[in-house]
Amino acid sequence: MAINKQQVRTALTHVMHPEMEKDLVTLDMIEDLIVQDSFITFTIDLPEKDPKLESKLKEKCEDAIRKFVDENAVLDITTAVNISKFRDNEDKGEFPGQGHRKKKDQQQDQDEEVLSGVKNIIAVASGKGGVGKSTVAVNLACGLARTGAKVGLLDTDIYGPSIPTMMDAHGRPNITTQKKLIPKEKYGVRFLSMGMLVDPDQAMIWRGPMVTSAVKQFMNEVEWGELDYMVLDLPPGTGDIQLTLVQTVPLTGAVIVSTPQDVALDDARKGVAMFKKVNVPVLGMVENMAYFIPEDMPDKKYYIFGKHGVRNLADRMGTNFLGEIPLEQKVRESSDEGKPIVLGDMETKSAQKFVELSNNVIQQLAIRNQEQDPTEKIDIKIRP
Repeated sequence: MAINKQQVRTALTHVMHPEMEKDLVTLDMIEDLIVQDSFITFTIDLPEKDPKLESKLKEKCEDAIRKFVDENAVLDITTAVNISKFRDNEDKGEFPGQGHRKKKDQQQDQDEEVLSGVKNIIAVASGKGGVGKSTVAVNLACGLARTGAKVGLLDTDIYGPSIPTMMDAHGRPNITTQKKLIPKEKYGVRFLSMGMLVDPDQAMIWRGPMVTSAVKQFMNEVEWGELDYMVLDLPPGTGDIQLTLVQTVPLTGAVIVSTPQDVALDDARKGVAMFKKVNVPVLGMVENMAYFIPEDMPDKKYYIFGKHGVRNLADRMGTNFLGEIPLEQKVRESSDEGKPIVLGDMETKSAQKFVELSNNVIQQLAIRNQEQDPTEKIDIKIRP
């Protein structure tokens, strides 16, 4: 049964303000409530910054929703300071001033380090959709796992999640006693996708803020554990999610995927430029669907989308060329079956090339980590 806003608001009437002895709904402290399938997000308005109270109210709201609505709901609860609202209420005698709190009850905000147990965070991106970015991301993650490394794979493509199909895992993830999601694990890779949390037939009609909230929760509220590599499968383009990531986690590097034709290269160029602009090292570029190999003529190559387009663009932009992946029927078949080709028939050219790609990424990460300082999260300011 689908969750609705009224259910959530009713549940929140059980959350009492510790000083006012009234519930948060009555006090008009709940704003921006959005419900989509099992995903719930809202903001708790406060008259002033108070981390201790914020933490307490968030915990009580989460407990109430899990008790009265859905114990498996995916929650994103934020707080905001709304001075004008509470000043008006205080004038009406509906909400007392907050200055009576003793200073010792106040505590400083402490930013919890996101993905602190991950040594290398790799963003797999493309400027244009349909170039096989998710196929590359999944096979790269599995290729890294083949080396014995601990690997995570996060599908941040909220609108078009592909990883559940490519990894043959559609069930909902479990939740720890600390109410964190537990990623699925298969082929030596821990992975998570929005596709595991919503009805596969349901369109994700979400605005930007809700999408970025979901991505942040996948990084903050998931039990990823210690990992050598985290592969992030980004949506195409250079929009909200890409900016959220560089503001939230220190990306070790980016891998740009494109097909060889000009219409894809135009957007791949923008992808490289975006990561360079936000000081994220570009590990290199991958040419997917570089050439077609007929199954009955494995020695033949047909350059359907053009020849060496990505290789040449990488040279012009001073970026590493990480490899080329052919267009083979078995790649499509293995993806649909949920067993990445890099784990299957090593006689195929594609499997060999994905192994080569994984080794090249490991090499470029080693060079990057030796020669450059760790990437820092950035603060993006929009000038009027």
